[in-house]
Amino acid sequence: MGRLIDTTDLEGTPAAVLHNADGNGQVLLVCEHAANRIPAALDNLGLDETTRLSHVAWDPGALAVAQEISQILDARLVASTVSRLVYDCNRPPEAPGAMPERSEVFDIPGNQNLTKAEKAARVATVYEPFRTLLAETIATSPTPPVLVTIHSFTPVYLGKQRDVEIGILHDSDTRLADAMLDLAPRHTELSARRNDPYGPEDGVTHTLKLHALPNGLMNVMIEVRNDLIATADQQRDVGKMLAELIADALTLIANNKEAQCHA
Repeated sequence: MGRLIDTTDLEGTPAAVLHNADGNGQVLLVCEHAANRIPAALDNLGLDETTRLSHVAWDPGALAVAQEISQILDARLVASTVSRLVYDCNRPPEAPGAMPERSEVFDIPGNQNLTKAEKAARVATVYEPFRTLLAETIATSPTPPVLVTIHSFTPVYLGKQRDVEIGILHDSDTRLADAMLDLAPRHTELSARRNDPYGPEDGVTHTLKLHALPNGLMNVMIEVRNDLIATADQQRDVGKMLAELIADALTLIANNKEAQCHA
């Protein structure tokens, strides 16, 4: 099995793309697990079709939800075009989960015993283009953007049913998450929880820590249970709800800041 990849193995498609590049909205969206594409040279990582299409390879529905939010908020959107099993762009190169040998209950044959050269090739062709595109998009923004990452999660994990429906995740900066959690009951009957089903201790806030916190950008990571965004109608409805929730949360923060200035 050939496991070294270079840019030509990506079949002419860049590892990361910027959607709605001319968007003027305050929000900058990120979708690290938008695709399940595996470069041909990796021979599907030794996986069968069912596994390659499952949640272990990507976040089903997340890109469509992000695109709906992008349209409503006129937000730019940075998205990966490669499966997270090839490289998880929400993990640093040194993290075991960046190129996992096992994901949930699935062994990933094409990730077993990778050499330093094989890992370096994936970092160079998948992670670095994604990281660079996001960093450049932030740097060229006319005003500091609000970073919002969009993910989905499976209803059952390691045999355990999850009852949370919307996860509002944050690292050390809680500003946007706090406002969204306060306002969520006004926007949806779905169960929205803080740092659930994942939190910083699970290593899921890499993008926020790398790109938002050092730049002082407000940020949040949103997780949606994927059975709630399985159809185009669901994706559109949840995307609309989240766009309105994000907008209202930003307005609340701005109003509170103004009130404090005049206190």
